[in-house]
Amino acid sequence: MKLIVVKDYEAMSRKGADIISALLTLKSDAVLGLATGSTPVGMYKELAKRNEKGEISFKDVTSVNLDEYYPLSPENNQSYRYFMNDNLFNHIDIDKERTHVLNGLAEDPEKECAEYEKMIDSLGGIDLQVLGIGRNGHIGFNEPGDFLYPCTHKTSLTESTIEANSRFFDSIDDVPRFSLTMGIGTILKAKRIIVLASGKDKKEAVQKMLSNTIDTKCPATLLSLHSDVTVIVTEDCI
Repeated sequence: MKLIVVKDYEAMSRKGADIISALLTLKSDAVLGLATGSTPVGMYKELAKRNEKGEISFKDVTSVNLDEYYPLSPENNQSYRYFMNDNLFNHIDIDKERTHVLNGLAEDPEKECAEYEKMIDSLGGIDLQVLGIGRNGHIGFNEPGDFLYPCTHKTSLTESTIEANSRFFDSIDDVPRFSLTMGIGTILKAKRIIVLASGKDKKEAVQKMLSNTIDTKCPATLLSLHSDVTVIVTEDCI
């Protein structure tokens, strides 16, 4: 893993935007794997600014998102489809028909996950996958456990993740207990990966991720199996 330590959240956001901007300059039709949560919001704002200035374009870009709550309507303001529209897609020149988020109301979630996996393969794979890291080391919604799933799947959320995400909902009881998420194998098939992390509360998870060990109790450690991972963290994360 390549480690980049920056001063603060704003610097982390700019560095992540720099990497994506460079990719789009080289490959205008890139397939971007995108993440949600508070960590990438600053990066998305920076990318929208650059798009508005005409420095980069998303016209030919295709995006695939890591995960989605289940069951939750795409129109719900806590869904990840809503999040992506609100924080990025509504502010750039991307074709929304080419933005893909798992359907949180799929009648057959297993079928939805299998078709999502095939869709990613049909695109030729993901050129650059953006990841955050949970306080318990989860990536996407691949939670710590005795074993991990390789492919896109339905999973239950741990109590620590439900608690961490409850700040986005009116109450903790409103947080869905399940999600649809890319699997570890799906993530590792991306040609390139960047991980963003900021804040003291992520320090332990980041240190485990960088430990050169593999432990399913900290899913992010499996990123050490990939040949091109850039980790961008703030000083208080190390």
